[in-house]
Amino acid sequence: MTLLEGKNLTMIFGGLAALDSVDITIEEGEILSLIGPNGAGKTTLFNLITGVYSPTRGSICFKQKEIINMKPYDITKMGIARTFQNIRLFGEMSVLDNVIIGQHCRTRTGVVGAILRTSAVKKEEKKVHDRAMEILNFVGLDNEAAEKAKNLPYGKQRRLELARALATEPDLMLLDEPAAGMNPQETNELIELIGKLNDMGKTVLLIEHDMKLVMGISQRIMVLDYGKKIADGPPEKIRNDEKVIKAYLGDRTRKEVQAC
Repeated sequence: MTLLEGKNLTMIFGGLAALDSVDITIEEGEILSLIGPNGAGKTTLFNLITGVYSPTRGSICFKQKEIINMKPYDITKMGIARTFQNIRLFGEMSVLDNVIIGQHCRTRTGVVGAILRTSAVKKEEKKVHDRAMEILNFVGLDNEAAEKAKNLPYGKQRRLELARALATEPDLMLLDEPAAGMNPQETNELIELIGKLNDMGKTVLLIEHDMKLVMGISQRIMVLDYGKKIADGPPEKIRNDEKVIKAYLGDRTRKEVQAC
């Protein structure tokens, strides 16, 4: 079943096309990687899907509903979550509170309830706390729940960003270069974690430059170059696509990729 479909997506900034008539489909339950050179339009596509930008032309349907011109908050409530290339945690807050904040779009407590501290509010607070701890356990950060987010090592901050996105209860998770800056051990742990997310039914779209990660975990790979889609298919097809090799992989990377 198609979870998300974008048609003829075009985004023009000052006369330059960051995206040019791009079509994308994401099937429920798959891991789709988005690759290409810097400036190819990958993050722009993420920003269109999450409501940061509205496209110059084109449409995006999520769960068969048009989401163009919807607010990012409402798109999150529909079931799309994302992480960012540059970590955007609340550094002075605890690891636990960062995940609790991620659940805000799923809570019902209003201002009056928060002031009066009703039994319903207390019950919801416990539910939110317990769910946050479940998520931290899932990503391996339960022992750091009370730690300030800024004090976590880099790799664990990356996992916390993923945990906060997971707290929104998404059907589709957009991960923007999740392995950026990670050492090989952290990258391997991330590959395992993304696999676990997929096993629990999460659909994943990720931007990534680490070809070992991309080739090792993707069911399908889509390639952008200068805002245009130049390839789309399974890893074995992409690693041997001459257009992809010329635009992005190069001969040296090609050998590395074929060894994956």
